[in-house]
Amino acid sequence: MSASNSSENEHTEIADLAEAEDARLRGRERSYSQSQLIRRRFFAHKPAVISMIVLISIIVLAFTSIGPTGQGGWWDKSFLQTNPVVDGGRPTMFQDGFLGEYPFGQDNNGRDYFALVMRGAQQSLIVAFGVAFSSTVLGVLVGALAGYFRGWVESLLMRITDTVIVVPLLALAAVFGSYAQNLPGGTFTLALLLGCVTWTGMARLVRAEVLSLREKEYVAAATAMGAHPARIIVKHMLPNSVGVIIVNATFAVAAAILLETSLSFLGFGIQFPESSLGLLIDMNQNAFTTRSWLFWFPGLFIIAIALSVNFIGDGLRDAIDPRQKRAGDKRPTLRGVLGFRGGAKAEQRRTALAGGDAADDVPLPDETSGLGGTPDLRKDEER
Repeated sequence: MSASNSSENEHTEIADLAEAEDARLRGRERSYSQSQLIRRRFFAHKPAVISMIVLISIIVLAFTSIGPTGQGGWWDKSFLQTNPVVDGGRPTMFQDGFLGEYPFGQDNNGRDYFALVMRGAQQSLIVAFGVAFSSTVLGVLVGALAGYFRGWVESLLMRITDTVIVVPLLALAAVFGSYAQNLPGGTFTLALLLGCVTWTGMARLVRAEVLSLREKEYVAAATAMGAHPARIIVKHMLPNSVGVIIVNATFAVAAAILLETSLSFLGFGIQFPESSLGLLIDMNQNAFTTRSWLFWFPGLFIIAIALSVNFIGDGLRDAIDPRQKRAGDKRPTLRGVLGFRGGAKAEQRRTALAGGDAADDVPLPDETSGLGGTPDLRKDEER
């Protein structure tokens, strides 16, 4: 009798300990909302976080150094002011203090090149974000209408989209860019018109999302209750497509800044006396071999902005939809690019063959997934 009582007491103590441990573990667990999960995933993406810091730094530097209008910033020189050329216009950065009088040097007319690059970065950023905003709004509108209403509405909108896609983007953008030069509004008008030729990708993506969402139960329930199509699209479909919209809008910024750079380089974008990064490269392309800093400073800003925005878009895509996250082994590694990965595999084959018949059971990396099992090592070595 005493033995049975002691065993019962032991079971009771074990159950109490298990319950206490479960309660302790539940206390440690913390539930996160969808926005918190997205934020945690994004900040765990180190390249995206570093790129966000770089992009914010460039924006703050460009708009605070010479002011939003080109005047009133902490930098005392204007991008339109001409001065005598000092020391052949060479940069004074790290030579006369940290920045010196002309940290990026001077152009052929004696203008401060730091102020010119900052003004060019301002204009390029305004165009890039303006194009991304206008193209996103237009693309979402066209894609949502085509995906929801189907029928002749979808046929008409998609044929218009296909027509715009067929025309070369740079040629169509050059036409709109030259037309914008004769209109008031300057940079904002150029951004709006360029957005009218870059919306097609967003429209096709949003249409595909809306087509899949049309078959969901909550959309069918809202339709059965007599909800207006505009309410269904705005309240039910677009919020569930916001991940695709945000990610592709981010990539549109990088594409827009490269498009603006190309147009300004060809003479169809922002014109003198204003400045843009592409215009600075166009104006100083002949000085590449003699005064290379006039070419490299705006070029480095273009590369930094475009890469930063692309990495931010990468991080947003992985954070909003982890299913689309690319696995690390699918990306080319440095060893694979340099050709060392194949040598390592050959060494593994030789080592496995030296082990005798047991080598047939040794799986090799990247060779057993989806290819019908483990390869015959001896046949590969004979070949």
